[in-house]
Amino acid sequence: MAWFKRSKENISPDGQKKDIPDGMWTKCNGCSEIIHKKQLEQNLFTCPKCNFHFRIGSKEYFEILLDGGNFKEMDKKMRSVDPLGFVDTKPYAGRISATIKKTGLFDAVRTCEGIMNGIPVVVACMDFTFIGGSMGSVVGEKIARATEIARKKRQPLIIISSTGGARMMEGALSLMQMAKMSAKLAQLSDAGVPYISILTDPTTGGVTASFAMLGDVHIAEPAALIGFAGPRVIKQTIGKDLPKGFQRSEFLLDKGFVDLVVHRKELKETVTKVLRHLIG
Repeated sequence: MAWFKRSKENISPDGQKKDIPDGMWTKCNGCSEIIHKKQLEQNLFTCPKCNFHFRIGSKEYFEILLDGGNFKEMDKKMRSVDPLGFVDTKPYAGRISATIKKTGLFDAVRTCEGIMNGIPVVVACMDFTFIGGSMGSVVGEKIARATEIARKKRQPLIIISSTGGARMMEGALSLMQMAKMSAKLAQLSDAGVPYISILTDPTTGGVTASFAMLGDVHIAEPAALIGFAGPRVIKQTIGKDLPKGFQRSEFLLDKGFVDLVVHRKELKETVTKVLRHLIG
């Protein structure tokens, strides 16, 4: 006798297997739920079952935060050069060109001016798909210019971080961006212009050590990895097990490292409320 028996021979009423077109469904990394791409998009790229936040790029964040998804992009075609003639598995110049072609982006950050619930704002948003959202000279220059525009026009600055840290292919030139952006943000603070830092998964390395943690208010998405070195490196260094949830948003909120943990659906309204309070 058979050990297992189907209660139904086929789900399909005509007894034929139905093929699912590629790209229409995705699997949640949080709960393994299978989600239709359209449903995921309507839910702002968060799982309707477990609230897992999928990684998204600048295009999606601009659409979520700015009224009508309308914005005026700045320094759009600024792109990195190869000052060190760096080569790893491939030449850096070739990697840049290939990534531009693949992503349609010119570097790991886009900056713009827009309106958020009636408030004129300057927004910089990093894209992890561009060489891991790494911070090179272009990222530093574009954010520095956006900060200067925010200061001159007295418009609140919002920076959305998603990064693996400094871009090793540019060496010390990448690390110099930390000081440049920190100086620009100090000028913005002296001018009394608000700066909101939004931390997404992941925000690590030199970005965390500079502009990502220099905001007037730090808002993190749920379960985002935020830190300087990764958990594995820290564990190997100290030789001890790390606390549960170490370097995740909720853990950092409890330790006072971030101010708010906000679901993506509530991000625009929360940032608006914070800005109205800061603007007075």
